[in-house]
Amino acid sequence: MEKKKILMKSKVAAPNLLRALHSLYRLGHLCDVTVLTQHLGIQEEFLAHKAAVLAATSKFFKEVFLNEEPVDGPHSNVFLNEVRVADFASFLEFVYTARVEVEEDRVQRMLEIAEKLKCLDLSETCFQLKRQMLESVLLELQNFSESQNSEEESGAVPAAKAERDPPDCSVAAPGRGASPEGPAAKPKEKV
Repeated sequence: MEKKKILMKSKVAAPNLLRALHSLYRLGHLCDVTVLTQHLGIQEEFLAHKAAVLAATSKFFKEVFLNEEPVDGPHSNVFLNEVRVADFASFLEFVYTARVEVEEDRVQRMLEIAEKLKCLDLSETCFQLKRQMLESVLLELQNFSESQNSEEESGAVPAAKAERDPPDCSVAAPGRGASPEGPAAKPKEKV
């Protein structure tokens, strides 16, 4: 008789692993790859974990590391041309923490770096964020349109009523110095 198996699953193991890897990354411990970025003459070096983070989160890095020639040591260098320092730093923060905070105008650039580095998790996150931003803009436009329609309708009702009903002026009855056209006029002086 086969023994019953019980699934043991942790909700904290993955976040703890990421936290530990991020701590090692920030301290520069056990990093085995240097990524050099260059954009508009600005260069920067980033130390990272080749297999544990970059190859696991990016198909681009996985392909690079699996196809690289063995070197004398365990350390590798990767050069990324036309990648901004801030964007790659944000990419690394995302792959080490599963979160990153960027300005709204950088979301498109983060999507581009995610596509360049073939990081599906970051691509999906960017698409979701862009969808939320678009839905927010559409909701604002809808609310604006509804408020405009509401203002037009409330403004149109009195105007339509004004066309049907003459203004409530103190109109004297004919024969009391008023003309049927409107309020009493001053008598004209004869010249």
